[in-house]
Amino acid sequence: MQIHHTQTLISSPKPFNLIPFSVNKTPKLNVAGLGSRVLKVNRGLRSKNRNVICAAADRWSFDDDAKRKRKVVEHVSLIKGKEDLSVEQEKDMLDYLYTTQYQMGGIVSISLGRVAGGNDDKYSHGIYMRFQTKEDLMKFYENQFYVGVLRDHVVPYCHEIINADFESEVEDDMLSIFRKGEEFNYGVELVLLIEFGKSSLDGPAEDALLALSKLTMDFPSLIVQATIGSNFNISSAEYTHGVVIRFRSTEAFQMFMNSSEYNNMWRSKFQPNVQKLLSVHFSIDPVGTELM
Repeated sequence: MQIHHTQTLISSPKPFNLIPFSVNKTPKLNVAGLGSRVLKVNRGLRSKNRNVICAAADRWSFDDDAKRKRKVVEHVSLIKGKEDLSVEQEKDMLDYLYTTQYQMGGIVSISLGRVAGGNDDKYSHGIYMRFQTKEDLMKFYENQFYVGVLRDHVVPYCHEIINADFESEVEDDMLSIFRKGEEFNYGVELVLLIEFGKSSLDGPAEDALLALSKLTMDFPSLIVQATIGSNFNISSAEYTHGVVIRFRSTEAFQMFMNSSEYNNMWRSKFQPNVQKLLSVHFSIDPVGTELM
């Protein structure tokens, strides 16, 4: 099967939260022992676990005020694959996850791939999806085709899955909303899941996110798009915020991450306030090339 990693699908706007497994407010799902059991949806909405700062996504937007904005819902799923996962099994898992966009409405953009560079938490694969509304995301989590994909083509190949969801804003145009166009056909997807300390949520955390948002907009030659928001998925309530940044290339990713501007900002704004960070990135192949 050929994979078009950044192809997007347009669906009609509809005005939350849900995860495809029952979990005990832990950000990680241990899939051992699930077997063929039907995967249930957790309908809980996180509202009392934490005071959510910056509920309005535009607080982290520094773009020209004259440009109209559109709210979007970002979904991130990170998979900890089994050590003996074969190339064929990996391809089967990612192919089925990718084709979910053709089997249901609501998914307006998708990218996925094998995590590069390693990470302390040993997550091996990343999946990113964009929805227009929280209602669309809820329907996605409940969709029986998606539940079947997880049961038959993901759970058998992995130890853990973590899901995070957040609302953000992008420019109100087709290319930005649906991540269409040549610049979205390739590059590097960076995913950050951040846990800010409770004492920092009233000010320092917001200041840090504002600084990151502004910095990403200062590097248009390196970054195609960046979204930031408060995580509302109760299965990963440990993480307060999510960030997704699409870089134009591997070289662009390396230049930004190694820049003095980024590292100085991180040391001064994030390091004093972040209790836990999960950072992964994966490459996006040009449209029309095979996944493996």
